[in-house]
Amino acid sequence: MKRRAFIALLGGVAAMPALSPLGARAQQSAMPAIGFLSSRSKQQAQHLLAPVLAGLQQAGFTVEENCTLEERYADGHYDRLPELAKSLVQQRVAVIVAGGTSNAAIAATKTIPIVFTSGLDPVPAGLVSSLSRPGGNVTGVTFYSGALGGKRMAFLRQVAPDTATFGLLVNRASPLAAPQVEDANTAAATIKCNLQILNIDSNQDIENAIATFAKSPNAALLVATDPYFDSRTKEIVGLTATYAVPTAYYLREFVQAGGLISYGASITDI
Repeated sequence: MKRRAFIALLGGVAAMPALSPLGARAQQSAMPAIGFLSSRSKQQAQHLLAPVLAGLQQAGFTVEENCTLEERYADGHYDRLPELAKSLVQQRVAVIVAGGTSNAAIAATKTIPIVFTSGLDPVPAGLVSSLSRPGGNVTGVTFYSGALGGKRMAFLRQVAPDTATFGLLVNRASPLAAPQVEDANTAAATIKCNLQILNIDSNQDIENAIATFAKSPNAALLVATDPYFDSRTKEIVGLTATYAVPTAYYLREFVQAGGLISYGASITDI
């Protein structure tokens, strides 16, 4: 029953057909294993892992007492996620908490329940078939942060009214990039303002991109929703301050690090 309570806590997946094989696994192990998959490094992911562990405790589960934790971190290398997800499947975990990197987990298993968080609409992102009937072995929460670029652009225009050119900092390797670029282009066209897409691949590219963009007259920057960026809050905030670029972010953690403004949901609450 505790296993079922645990699965129910993580998004109601207890009702999914995928839970049928878990009863057999319960006979093999006294403690269910929770898989935690992240594109971040172990250190960068601790502020997200902590509320997951707190939620487990609220449901009566404590790691190493009545459940175990299998952690997998890609250290910013998205190409490592498929293999890391497969390793969790091979460990026969009871559930995979995949956060914003759930596509790799979805590709790795059609039976183990997967819990995602997403800044995008999960239907066009291919995470679920519909909001009312997600189907399959996948459930989760979306905070639509990636769809709020237009709103952040409007707020930024209020605090920097002379803005002539907006920039959008994007991780080109991320599946989250394309829909946010499209939304930003639409928003910029609506307010009749220029938009530059700042595609980056590495830490060094971030500084080069911001430094180059800062030379544009009356420039203001938006940071696209992406785990790659929210694990580098201090670095990005420091660069925008160094190059004096008014910037709007999608998480309050950026503002807590000294950033100008943010608009979006709390990722730790989610």
